Amino acid sequence: MTVHVLSHAIQRGSLVFDYMSVHDTPRGAAVFRLEPHIERFFHSCGLMGLPLSQSHDQLRAAICETVRANPGAKAVKMSAYFASIEIDVVPIDTHVTIAIAAYDPKADISDRLARPSPPRPQHLKLWIEKERANRREDILSPQAKVSANYASPMTAKARAKAAGYDEIVLVDEDGFLAEGPTTNLFLVSPAGELLTPAAEKVLHGVTRSSILELAKAEGIPCRETQLVPDALLGAAEAFLTGTSAGVWPVESVDGVELGEVCPGPISTRLRDRFRRVATGEDAEFAHWLTPVGA
Repeated sequence: MTVHVLSHAIQRGSLVFDYMSVHDTPRGAAVFRLEPHIERFFHSCGLMGLPLSQSHDQLRAAICETVRANPGAKAVKMSAYFASIEIDVVPIDTHVTIAIAAYDPKADISDRLARPSPPRPQHLKLWIEKERANRREDILSPQAKVSANYASPMTAKARAKAAGYDEIVLVDEDGFLAEGPTTNLFLVSPAGELLTPAAEKVLHGVTRSSILELAKAEGIPCRETQLVPDALLGAAEAFLTGTSAGVWPVESVDGVELGEVCPGPISTRLRDRFRRVATGEDAEFAHWLTPVGA
């Protein structure tokens, strides 16, 4: 499959996507929280004005079929885009093409670069990006997983990595903590409460919602609220969440170490519980996994 270099998706950044993980479980390969991912995909397309002709059931079946056709896949990326050549910002041809890829990100990157991919750090050195605000809701909704939403974080993260940091967290237009380029932020207050930025200003991450539910199941007090940068700098623990990251502990923020040990006790509990759920070892949340079948 090819896409024209002058297509609306490439020239205007209008491609909508969703990304989900695949895990080996006692019931075979299974997609983690498939339904919320499909719901978010439809919501993003609605926000961006991409009319889908496919149903939820059709996309669900297509995803499972794609995973079955690619044994060993660890991830699925589903994209919706205007493939036609368009001069104006509003496309005349509103046909939406759907593409689904199931693959192993690490293997594919290694093959493409002809060398092993660099190991991901176990603990993060995080930088708070204070000069560049997270995307504004009146321009592009933070709930839309559209390619244009990632241009600004791309340059901000590149600058932070050049300075020796692993990842960034952005602030919103009011100066409150928001999210990473592809992750959500959690922190543990000195009093032991799990906190995360309010949902209105961030992408509704599927892993984010999973951690909120797992925290309740673990009896960990948790709350969504506005957070100033100093709350992160003074946190006892912090971690990022995402489809690729899972629960990713933060070692330091702006060069200042957090807490006494990394990962901290709450980060460890949630990371380990999340891993058990994702691999099908936790019966309480077995419904979060969709086996793709033989």
